[in-house]
Amino acid sequence: MKRHPCSAAERYSGKQEKTLKTVLHLRYERKISPIKLSVLRLKIMYKNLLIFSVLLLFCFNVSAQKRKFDVQGKAGARGIMPENTVEGMLKAIDLGVTTLEMDAVISKDKQVLLSQEPYFNNEISLQPNGKPITLKDQKNYNIYKMNYEEIKKFDVGSKVHSRFPGQMKFKAYKPLLSETIDAVEAYVKEHKLAKPVYSIETKTIKNGDNEFHPEPAEFVELIMDVIHSKKIAKRVIIESFDMRTLQYLHEKYPKIQTSLLIDEKEPFEDYIEKLGFKPTIYSPYSVLVGKGLVDRCHEMGIKIIPWTVNTVKEVKYFKSLGVDGIITDFPNIMGQLDK
Repeated sequence: MKRHPCSAAERYSGKQEKTLKTVLHLRYERKISPIKLSVLRLKIMYKNLLIFSVLLLFCFNVSAQKRKFDVQGKAGARGIMPENTVEGMLKAIDLGVTTLEMDAVISKDKQVLLSQEPYFNNEISLQPNGKPITLKDQKNYNIYKMNYEEIKKFDVGSKVHSRFPGQMKFKAYKPLLSETIDAVEAYVKEHKLAKPVYSIETKTIKNGDNEFHPEPAEFVELIMDVIHSKKIAKRVIIESFDMRTLQYLHEKYPKIQTSLLIDEKEPFEDYIEKLGFKPTIYSPYSVLVGKGLVDRCHEMGIKIIPWTVNTVKEVKYFKSLGVDGIITDFPNIMGQLDK
């Protein structure tokens, strides 16, 4: 069995204690003068201090390496692949993300599926007949009012995304959460890759209960049914701007990791007080993040992962602040950090 590297400090300390006892014995036998004894003591103490400093620094580095930087692919890899699709999730895995960030909504027949909004966004959606959806009409295509069989007929991969013109284009549909997990788990097993964490956002809108989505308790329970059926609870984070879903989750499933999403500038402590418990992760809009916020999170034992970080320069900056990870539309930028 390999010993932990930090145990070397203990072994070295034991050896030096024996050396000091030998020196004291020589003094007792009058084989060494008081002055030489003092010099030897100082040398031993100095050597101990030097070795301990080196070993402690080494141990600190080992611990830091264990705290792996969490790269979360937003909706898979939204900058280069259609968002919240199975293909996008698999591409994110290929690019080395540690966490697949995804958005969950509920259909009329109570299916949990992936979608950035609880309706068909005009930016990415085409009707089953191939016609576009206008901004004015998009909320009329309410996913919570459709059965999944109907939802699956809409194309969310072919239309050019105005904010992400570099996306690969192909016909795609909004997949079930269960289907996505199955595809990812099969893919990483086949390619002998590390199993990812799933960060699942409950997508709610203001005053949308029972109109665009179920109430928090039912929403959470539907997601948890899928998570438990797939046996991935230890690799799941539930994230939300809606504190109600996190509060219900924490009460009913306290072992599940949580992430509080933040998009407004209010004191960190106020958000935590409103939430009523310490989330696993505090995830603010990136422009709200500074060194002081990072330090306050860590003082409370909370990880901080900003969104959405999309350039190499930004990644380097936030890493220098000490954040625990990032959410990015472009997971491919991580391979450019050392260039």
